Amino acid sequence: MSNEDITTDTLALYAMDLLDPAERAAVAEHLRVSADARAELGLVMGDLAAFAVTAEMHSPPALARQRMLKQVARERKSVFFNQPLRADKQDGRTAPTAFAGYAAQTSAYAAGQRGGEPAAPQRSIRRNPVEEEDRRSGFAVAMPYVGWALAASLAFAVFIQYNERTVAENNMHIAQNEMVRVEADSAQARAILQTLTDPSAQHVSLTIASTPPPPTGKATYMPDKGMLTFIASNMEPLQPYKVYELWLIPADGRDPIPAGTFKPDDRGNASVLLPELPKGVPAKMFAVTIEDDGGAQSPTMPMIISGA
Repeated sequence: MSNEDITTDTLALYAMDLLDPAERAAVAEHLRVSADARAELGLVMGDLAAFAVTAEMHSPPALARQRMLKQVARERKSVFFNQPLRADKQDGRTAPTAFAGYAAQTSAYAAGQRGGEPAAPQRSIRRNPVEEEDRRSGFAVAMPYVGWALAASLAFAVFIQYNERTVAENNMHIAQNEMVRVEADSAQARAILQTLTDPSAQHVSLTIASTPPPPTGKATYMPDKGMLTFIASNMEPLQPYKVYELWLIPADGRDPIPAGTFKPDDRGNASVLLPELPKGVPAKMFAVTIEDDGGAQSPTMPMIISGA
């Protein structure tokens, strides 16, 4: 085979290992000395790999198919003695008879070699031409498609691996997204806990805007010393010449004791601090009433706020 005979089809057959030894040796030698041929072989092998992964099954090229048929026709056929028995057309003997004669000749030849006598000529086993032609035709038809069957198997294996890798990547992305979501939830929980427990946080209670908050008051009393502080909030404005008066209701049943008068400011806040009270009087409750300006000696009902 000359270098001019080495074409792209020849390189394709070389890549698929479908050349006879002589042609394969010639192509290998050409590849050793030709950088262009090596580059072309690389492209051919890349095309074959891409075809195995992506292409559907097709018939081989006509020129490549003819070359493979010629190659198969030149190959030496093996003799199978387990073929169906047929009579030898030349001497009328069956295959077992011919094989027995061949065995006898072989034994005689071996005996002659041991005894120094000339060996008898060997009789070759003739093959049935029809049988040989059938076997050659079947092999020639099947051989061109072996490479494409291998390519299809490779494509299927690559598809299975690609599909498994895709599933694994999708599972990894799902796990990563779930981890990001858990970390975001954990960060939000930490922020909520910090807001609720931080000493500098402002705590505000909200109510219906159209409903004014009710009046409230808080009294702190020490009976043994007669010391009292009172702070009021959300008190309603008073009419002219009216005041609020705080009362201490004794626990022993005595009459209520005046504990000071007050008027709220514009925001409804007021206070009574350390009024003059007798010592040692236990308190049952405290109450606030509305009195005339200057106060009274006994409370005027109703009580505006009260608490025990």
